[in-house]
Amino acid sequence: MKTETKHKINNVTSKVKSSAWGKLEDINFDYTFKNGTSKNLTFEIYGKSDGVAILLYNTVSNKVILSRQFRAPVYIHGISNGFSIEVVGGAIDKNESPEKAAIRETEEEVGYKIKNVKKVSTVFLSPGIVNEKVHLFVGEYTAEDKTKNGGGVAAEDEEIEVLETDFSDALQMIEKEQIIDARTIMLLQYLQINKLID
Repeated sequence: MKTETKHKINNVTSKVKSSAWGKLEDINFDYTFKNGTSKNLTFEIYGKSDGVAILLYNTVSNKVILSRQFRAPVYIHGISNGFSIEVVGGAIDKNESPEKAAIRETEEEVGYKIKNVKKVSTVFLSPGIVNEKVHLFVGEYTAEDKTKNGGGVAAEDEEIEVLETDFSDALQMIEKEQIIDARTIMLLQYLQINKLID
């Protein structure tokens, strides 16, 4: 497959158009189609560091930990006044493993200090335009894991409401389109499919 791709894509160049919070660039290359014709194509790609998302669950109480925070794109679409219900998520710091990032983000955002996480998958949420890979995890929590932290990092302008929700209620929130974040839907359904929680 690599050989086929090599013959199909040639003369790749990149031009950075903006590098504020993320990097916006044009990727240009010659693409050869199956019929043998070749065409010069340009794709606009937005990227930043890769990210993590983690869903905490408690097998004793049958609850999950979610968060509620403001998201500008959700606001622009006129949905829920811009507030989105999501799993814990964030960017991976330099020289940090995805697992350590998930554990760090969990304490920063929702105030639970957990020790172990289970890898679910690595996904592209919008592969046609966004360069970010997101590493998905689940992790068990107990009431004893709660710390005084959580709520987000003020220096990053985060204001996060922590929601401890019955798992069955969270699934209903997907049906009612109260949860519309793709990472959150995937991880809740992962728990459901694998029967990790009732």
